[in-house]
Amino acid sequence: MADVYAVFGTLIGLGIAYPGMLTAWWLMFPRIVGRASERLEHTPWRCLAIGAGLALPLGIVIAILLAQPYGPVQFVGATFLFLSLAAATLGASGLADLMGRRLTSKVGQSGSSLTGFVRGAVALELASAFPGIGWFLLIPLGTVAAFGASTFAVLGWMPARKTAPVIEPALGQALG
Repeated sequence: MADVYAVFGTLIGLGIAYPGMLTAWWLMFPRIVGRASERLEHTPWRCLAIGAGLALPLGIVIAILLAQPYGPVQFVGATFLFLSLAAATLGASGLADLMGRRLTSKVGQSGSSLTGFVRGAVALELASAFPGIGWFLLIPLGTVAAFGASTFAVLGWMPARKTAPVIEPALGQALG
């Protein structure tokens, strides 16, 4: 019975801590989170592609480093793993920001940006907790896309702004 309590208590603790961690990233690095959110809004497939393109070779390197028998090499692998997951949670904070803004616009409430963000973080967490689809589809794809978005955001690569086409006046209007 103690094992059930331990698992349940761990899940409750993680359920409370995850939106708090995303909110901390949002408060500490507002520009990076905002850029990641904008990148996810405008180019989600590019974020997924870049995230997958970086996560696959990085994951192989991390697995090789962690499998080595030498402590310092394992430490380097664990450091890479920690930094990769930190970058992914930074991007997940951008995803929560995007979801929070969309939730606020759907509900039509004029609340603070913090309440919208926390709603987005909780919605992301609850969607990830959904059995099957959340565990095996949303968490991996969301994490990879968030990793790509945070990479774009840290590097400062923003999506191209679409501008309205310039309409040239007709020759008669220009002369007249």
